[in-house]
Amino acid sequence: MREFGRFGPLIGAIDEGTSNVKFMVFAANTTEVLTYHQTSLKRFSPQEGWVEQDALEILSAVIECVEVTVDNLRKLDINPDDLVSIGITNQRETTIVWNSVTGQPLYSAIVWLDVRTSKIVDELTKTKGVQSVNAVTQTSGLPLSTYFSSVKLKWLLENVTAVKDALGAGCCLAGTVDAWLIWNLTGGTHGGIHATDVSNASRTQLMSLKSLQWDAGLLRFFEIPRQILPTIRSSSEIYGYIANGALLGVPISGCLGDQQAALVGQGCMSFGQVKCTFGTGCFLLYNTGDSIVHSESGLLTTVAYKLGPQAPPVYALEGSVAIAGDTLQWLQEGLEIIDDVKDSEVLATEVDDDEEGSICLVPAFNGLYSPYWRKDARGVICGISSKTRREHLVRAALEAVCHQTRAVATAMETSCAPLRRLLADGGMSQNSTLMQMQADLLGISVIRPLMMESTALGAAIVAGRAIKVWPARTPSPPADTFLPAISAEEREIRCARWEKALSRSLGWAKDGVEAISKSKSDKADSATMVLPSGLFFLGTALLVVIADKLKSI
Repeated sequence: MREFGRFGPLIGAIDEGTSNVKFMVFAANTTEVLTYHQTSLKRFSPQEGWVEQDALEILSAVIECVEVTVDNLRKLDINPDDLVSIGITNQRETTIVWNSVTGQPLYSAIVWLDVRTSKIVDELTKTKGVQSVNAVTQTSGLPLSTYFSSVKLKWLLENVTAVKDALGAGCCLAGTVDAWLIWNLTGGTHGGIHATDVSNASRTQLMSLKSLQWDAGLLRFFEIPRQILPTIRSSSEIYGYIANGALLGVPISGCLGDQQAALVGQGCMSFGQVKCTFGTGCFLLYNTGDSIVHSESGLLTTVAYKLGPQAPPVYALEGSVAIAGDTLQWLQEGLEIIDDVKDSEVLATEVDDDEEGSICLVPAFNGLYSPYWRKDARGVICGISSKTRREHLVRAALEAVCHQTRAVATAMETSCAPLRRLLADGGMSQNSTLMQMQADLLGISVIRPLMMESTALGAAIVAGRAIKVWPARTPSPPADTFLPAISAEEREIRCARWEKALSRSLGWAKDGVEAISKSKSDKADSATMVLPSGLFFLGTALLVVIADKLKSI
């Protein structure tokens, strides 16, 4: 048997998110993080509602993180040769097309938040009919929406000349970010492996939940050619080997979409266990075991993981909130009323929810996801008075995340069973004020592990299990527990007020154009401000005036 250094076999995890990339090294025997490197990713918006990233920047960031982390191992007197496998976890639904001969992207990566495909969704709904649209949901587990890769890929095939040309020449490849990374890291134009795992494939809306393969009917519905798509594999097996760089020859043996990776990293491996990742968006996953549960309450049915080629798939119900951490980013960059998102924890505690000046914020910048699925919704702020300060807006932004999470949790209770506790992770979960708000509004305990890198840990677990170096049972990490601290009556009052604000956000956008069609009588109930539909186009005169006013208070 091979001998390892003092930490035993090591597993690396590439964690490619919407906002940043990390590469973390775990000791398989103890799950300890030995070292890591992180770098940020840019997003850009060529038009309102469009959200893109540079696919080459994503790849470069991954390579940088790997190289720097391996150098860190040497500085810590840890032999990089002890690193025996790599797992990948990634932002889901984000879609990339590239040329298999040149290796170059044929267009920017279209990010999951992007809503340019709104007209395609409308046209498909109109031309295909209700029965066909329902069949798509039944087969894939996903409703027809701008969210998923299917319509993003359809838009690319219909609108980008370079993609059409590459398809005609037989050199067009497509996939989610994991497929792009696996292909490049295993050789790219020199024999790169074009593969994805079942969890990522289940987010494209092109895979059958039952067969775990690309579905002929779904491909016809969206008019996607099968030959450009990657091979679907399990979440825990050897995909290929690193072809260049500091980890030459190391196998890539695990792959999971980021939310499924967090589910595994949180140890939610049994029916009924629920986790919530608070990040750019907010995502709750409810483990439903071997059962494909179709929700009638606005939830998604998805593949949680498949731990090996011969292992049975495990499924989950998911509720997706589009805007969570991005609300705080908007306060920082759009309105410029906070210097750093970390300031939100203190600022939110400087006002009470029932204090005069308190408001409700619904951050439906590009519509609402679960459980509402309203692409015509836009952001509103309700209840503004002369007493409103920036602290009220910060508190309202945090509470908005909690109310949207509560709505998803309620839908999960309707579809399965009541939640007994919620396991929390993600960057926003570091905010203890947010975690306490969430416990208050859910009425159950919220558990936050002290080691909050659950997503990377999940990728390491499936990679380590594939090569049989990860323990069968991962010990539960130490955690903070937040218990509800408000009465049921107060909870109901807050929730009712939020639902009232939410109702005002619906119907503001029609076919991508702001259409203010609410009755004037609504204005008598509360002061309401309509936010522009694009997160990156918030510089209207009204917002600038309000932002300046709030900064001066």
